Amino acid sequence: MTAERMFKEYKNLKKEQGILLFQLEQFSGIEESDVINSMMFGHADGNDRVQTSNRSDKTASVAINYKSVMDRENDEWFEFLWNRYQTVVEELKFFEHSVASLDGILPELVMDLVRGELTWETMEQKYNVSHAMIGKYRKAAMKELDFLYELRDKQTEAFILG
Repeated sequence: MTAERMFKEYKNLKKEQGILLFQLEQFSGIEESDVINSMMFGHADGNDRVQTSNRSDKTASVAINYKSVMDRENDEWFEFLWNRYQTVVEELKFFEHSVASLDGILPELVMDLVRGELTWETMEQKYNVSHAMIGKYRKAAMKELDFLYELRDKQTEAFILG
């Protein structure tokens, strides 16, 4: 992820983080009936044939295997949620740490910009600067943040290749 993208996606990532945390805390898994339906109707096994018994092999297979399938699907769903949550948290923490490392009023100004709670006019009054100066501060912050993101990418690349 880049600094520019984080500027645009910060609010959405914060929302996603909250939703993911909620889903993880409330995780109860996939409904048994959904698993049974997906096993019965989700895929053909190529063993379609006319039977004389009252119970089809497919139904028996579902009855025998649904618990293990349900556990596996629940594990995969929880793992997906957990991995996405960790990724979002890591991106947010890196961005917030990087912003905090900026000089002067830039950390507070950048966070006001990415949160989007204040208009530029309100920020002009808050920081007692012109509209153009806020743009210059944003540009200076972006340059420094881009440098920090590039440094992180180089460290990751060095680890992977090393």
